Amino acid sequence: MGQHQLSQQLLAIEALITRGRTGEALEALARMEVGAADDPAALQRVAQLYLHCAGFVAAARCHERAAQLLPDDARVLYNLASSCTALGDLERAYALYTRVIERDPGDAAAWLNRSLLQVWTVARNHIDGLRAALSRLPSGHAAAVPLCYALAKEHEDLGEAAVSFAYLRRGADQRRAALAYRVDGDVAAMAQIAATFDARLLATAAPPRADERSYFVLGLPRSGTTLVERILGSHSHVGSLGEINNFVYGVMRLAAGGGGKSDMIARAARIDFAALGRLYREGIAGYGDDSPALINKTPDNFLYLGLIRMALPGARVIHLRRHPLDSCLAMYKTLFRMGYPYSYSLEDLGHYYLAYHRLMHHWRDCLPDAIHEVDYEALVGAQEASSRALLAYCGLAWEPACLEFHRNPAPSATASAAQVRQPLHRRSVQRWHSYAEQLAPLAEFLTAHGVDCGDHDFTHQQEAT
Repeated sequence: MGQHQLSQQLLAIEALITRGRTGEALEALARMEVGAADDPAALQRVAQLYLHCAGFVAAARCHERAAQLLPDDARVLYNLASSCTALGDLERAYALYTRVIERDPGDAAAWLNRSLLQVWTVARNHIDGLRAALSRLPSGHAAAVPLCYALAKEHEDLGEAAVSFAYLRRGADQRRAALAYRVDGDVAAMAQIAATFDARLLATAAPPRADERSYFVLGLPRSGTTLVERILGSHSHVGSLGEINNFVYGVMRLAAGGGGKSDMIARAARIDFAALGRLYREGIAGYGDDSPALINKTPDNFLYLGLIRMALPGARVIHLRRHPLDSCLAMYKTLFRMGYPYSYSLEDLGHYYLAYHRLMHHWRDCLPDAIHEVDYEALVGAQEASSRALLAYCGLAWEPACLEFHRNPAPSATASAAQVRQPLHRRSVQRWHSYAEQLAPLAEFLTAHGVDCGDHDFTHQQEAT
């Protein structure tokens, strides 16, 4: 197959994905995979589109075959390591990332991903190698960003909070400087969403459907959404599709038109909501999981709760909350592959968190019975009680497997991919205390605007406006 023909076929499949025709896309990718069996470059492009369809096992199969064909290629080994991480084979992922670094010491992403695989100790860490790699870079080199995040992670593991934060700030500042992003656009959009999807509009939603199989686990990134997804997904009646874009694709398709984000929000309130629901149901059916209930774990879906209510009456919505400072710190510490541009500045995080906080207050006012709140701290402190309440909300019978979520073999490709393979722990609760001095301006800003940043139990708190 020629490169032009390959590119055209891949573009056609990408169009199917963005139109929500996931089943057709997966069928086309399976055919392409067979035809590309001896072409490592084509296999990796096929794998990339498999990942857009939550096809983690199929993507790993492509990466495995590519590595057989090019066993010493650093990029091929890197992609296979990423697949191993998603599938929970962390020891092999570690070995593969190490091989990548041996072949290409300048692969900063491999250094970072290896650092994220486990908790390091004084006796076993990569700090000297990371510092040496960082020192070899010219000032302002892009590779410094992931190396700084890796150093921040390993120094934090060693309990060296001040050193960790210094590297974190250095990496985040450089990443933020490379972005043309203004947080006020997101703040204005969330305010407009609340004003547009008001109580009067939401009161016109159709009655809940008893056969609705859609579950949404949402909240800010790094708030515990992956943990709850794994708990729910360990139930025999529930499958998870991970972070998928089918709902957003449906909105974009039905609310298409000129103008910017504000115009899109206005048009979204006038679309055919029943058609949006049909598009979404057809899209998730195409993934081939016949479980009675299917999880969509895209954190940003908190922006679309009004549309979810109108299009999918009866959908189960689980919202993750976390202490405001722990929540912001967890985002700030993460170098996201894409998205979340507000996470690289504590000032941006403060403004974004406040806008999110107000939007969620609006949804609770307008949809008091449609959202199940899960507090990360309560879940970690009382795992079984919180898990039982979660399953009861979803109308599911209790199953002990939900307490053994870390044994769930299902793939996970989020920033928490390594952590969810471990039993529940409390290491991340009140982590912000170690950085209280550095986070003081953020705490003062949020407190001044009505967000409680104190130390008391957040389990049943009524958030301020």
